[in-house]
Amino acid sequence: MNEINLEALTTEKTSHYDNLDEKSVLEILEGINQEDQTVPQAVAKAIPQIEKLVTAIVQRMKQGGRLFYIGAGTSGRLGIVDASECPPTFGVPFDLVVGLIAGGDGAIRKAVENAEDDTEQAWKDLSQYDINPLDAVVGIAASGRTPYVIGGLKKAREQGILTGAIACNQDSEIGKTAEYKIEVITGPEFVTGSTRMKAGTAQKLVLNMISTSVMIQLGRVRGNKMVDMQLSNYKLIVRAENMLIKELGIAREEAEVLLQQYGSVRASVDAYRAKQL
Repeated sequence: MNEINLEALTTEKTSHYDNLDEKSVLEILEGINQEDQTVPQAVAKAIPQIEKLVTAIVQRMKQGGRLFYIGAGTSGRLGIVDASECPPTFGVPFDLVVGLIAGGDGAIRKAVENAEDDTEQAWKDLSQYDINPLDAVVGIAASGRTPYVIGGLKKAREQGILTGAIACNQDSEIGKTAEYKIEVITGPEFVTGSTRMKAGTAQKLVLNMISTSVMIQLGRVRGNKMVDMQLSNYKLIVRAENMLIKELGIAREEAEVLLQQYGSVRASVDAYRAKQL
């Protein structure tokens, strides 16, 4: 394995704050918040890169492709969170957006030793889903050098699969490996090297942007409403009823009946309007 020069990574540089163990709770909280405020600005600079990747992903998914995230540690967990929220939010199949983490599902809760250093495992994990050239693989690594992610991206690209990378260091290895790179330069962490903080926040923001914009482009939002959301609890049912009341000008009782009959806001609106013709 190549020697790692951590000092060259901006995410590993020494915090702007020192003597943290001597600070009050208020001083710690204010310092963290001050650093966090720089993250959206860093993400904004990467929007042109995000746009290119999203556009390419949408083109593949409109042809029947899927979206895969691969990562290790915090990065892997963030990918899984974003993927797992797509079905309830947008009503898509659970296997349309898939998050994979080095070490398998057990690593979601507990770190798996040396899992991120295996350059072959990501492709093995992806292969279980019969991945093909219509699909897209996005590697996530704050450092930009995680072997699990690099190996998966290399193999995917060799197979003609669309590849993207999200890193928080410039000129990252995963950025060089993928066809489309997103590099959000978040700088030193409040606690030196703790990339679950600013880097993790940046990755979460970028993932929100990718999945949401992709789903909008795929027609999973009407106006600004989640018309295909799964009605899996009382709060969501009431939200759906409110959408129908506002959109169709009907009473709550009628909205309730429509949802029970058709199962979603989209289907209810379409059925109601069809009857009015």
